[in-house]
Amino acid sequence: MIHLVLLFVAVILDRLVGDPPWLWQRLPHPVVIFGKGIDLFERRLNRPSFTAMGRRVNGVAAIVALLALAALVGGGLSRLADALGYFGLACEIVVVAVFLAQKSLADHVLAVAEGLQKDGLTGGRRAVAMIVGRDPNTLDSSGVCRAAIESLSENFADGVVAPVFWYAVAGLPGLLAYKMLNTADSMVGHKNERYRDYGWASARLDDLANWPAARLSAGLIALAASLRLGAAAGRRALSTALRDSGLHRSPNSGWPESAMAGALDLQLAGPRVYGGVRVSEPMMHASGRDQAKLNDIHAGVGVFYSACSLMAALVGILALVSSI
Repeated sequence: MIHLVLLFVAVILDRLVGDPPWLWQRLPHPVVIFGKGIDLFERRLNRPSFTAMGRRVNGVAAIVALLALAALVGGGLSRLADALGYFGLACEIVVVAVFLAQKSLADHVLAVAEGLQKDGLTGGRRAVAMIVGRDPNTLDSSGVCRAAIESLSENFADGVVAPVFWYAVAGLPGLLAYKMLNTADSMVGHKNERYRDYGWASARLDDLANWPAARLSAGLIALAASLRLGAAAGRRALSTALRDSGLHRSPNSGWPESAMAGALDLQLAGPRVYGGVRVSEPMMHASGRDQAKLNDIHAGVGVFYSACSLMAALVGILALVSSI
């Protein structure tokens, strides 16, 4: 199928170019536009005066409408690309690449290592605050490194593998609908007083949409660890994912995080603080090292990039097989 070829090229393009800052300083990123739409619905349908059930029903209606709108836009873009011939195909490749996050994610995580190296703990905390929601002031140097690696692992699943998966399955309508859903979950899928009811549907649907990608991402990390760090690291990554993924509060995030913990032989997750509230969870790969270091960030990024390469190879094989 032609869309798998387009996907393969888009994955390569994103790996090489990422998100150029000069572009998004001049144009709004599509995810920012999605966020404005989500916020528009939320401000009108999640008023404190509504009952809990009313907010939940409104949340269901809102996410269904937003997903339908995103899928319709994706379908329209796909038809337009088809009508424009080779230029349209090139435009579709760019659109797909925009919604992937290989290079940008690695760059943000490496910025944490650079911050620690240049400005010590203060620089590391400042950089890690750009990619995680936890309170950076509660983190020591090891905690900063672990937070960066955890973010890298989790976002590999929902920022790279899941968009690739949903585009492969359903083209631009599937990709745009997934990104709308994932953005909605990040904005309203929180279990606090304001969003518990309104964001219920967004959070549950996001869990469902990320289910296949989370497990695939763990397998890719394990295989990447085997190729990059040795067979023992690969086996450890896979066994840790199978054993410890359920220790995470998310039904999906635990898969890539536990796989990375095993790959690096490092404890991940555990207790942490979000907005002054302590979240207590068991450590994944509790038998691993308890102190993360600067070189663990670089090793994690190396495994991440190898996993991205394996994913690209898989897409390329699927494109080749589908064309036979």
